Amino acid sequence: MASQSSQIPVKPIKLYTTQTPNGIKISIALEELGLPYEIFKHDFVQRTQKEPWYLEINPNGRIPAITDTLDHEEIHVWESGSILKYLVEQYDPEFKLWYPPKTKENYELFNWLFHQIGGLGPMQGQMTHFNRHVPEKIPYAINRYTNETRRLYKVLETQLTSSKSGYVLSKFTIVDIVYWSMVAASGWAGVDLNEFPAVSEWYRRLLDRPSVAKGMNVPEIHPVQALMDDKTGEKAKQFENYSRSWVLLGMRKDEEALRSSE
Repeated sequence: MASQSSQIPVKPIKLYTTQTPNGIKISIALEELGLPYEIFKHDFVQRTQKEPWYLEINPNGRIPAITDTLDHEEIHVWESGSILKYLVEQYDPEFKLWYPPKTKENYELFNWLFHQIGGLGPMQGQMTHFNRHVPEKIPYAINRYTNETRRLYKVLETQLTSSKSGYVLSKFTIVDIVYWSMVAASGWAGVDLNEFPAVSEWYRRLLDRPSVAKGMNVPEIHPVQALMDDKTGEKAKQFENYSRSWVLLGMRKDEEALRSSE
């Protein structure tokens, strides 16, 4: 675990997560800040993220979310960007992973944070969906999301190429965490990192960071690298079938819930 921050939670933070890019953003940040935390692993097949007890924590029924104690009261924080903002504001007074509020550097940090959350995250997610989950191939959708994802990787490539620090900004921050978590799944989406050499070098260098190496494997071993290294393609096919099954099940159940509420 990374060195301890100067503030420690009253009790371990409860992290509700599973092995996804958005989930590991939070576990990496918690490791980087040296914060104690407990894990609840959601089961998407059993749809535990839609159970009433969890909807009290996160009304959107997705991961990640955290439960913490703030001013002696329990607080629930959800959405990865909101959680990261909360963690640095509450537990990073030395600005290890961000910059002092109301500074130019901090405004720039949030430019990039929101750019990832509103851009690369959903675009790569849709690229993965139409490449991996949809039973029938839809060329228009594949081209649309592949081209937009590649465009956004080019934006990151340009930023890293011009960076003097080796990071997205002037130092390692939560911005590196959110982008790295998506790039770690790039091969599964169908992105060829050879097209983006600065991104590729940055990605592999951050693999050596202890917080990344540990946080990426929460709540279980990160699957993508192992799948990409499987030359037979058999493991990748199995994982694709498994992930397709719970994604399509979730879509069907969500549709049924909407119809029943009408």
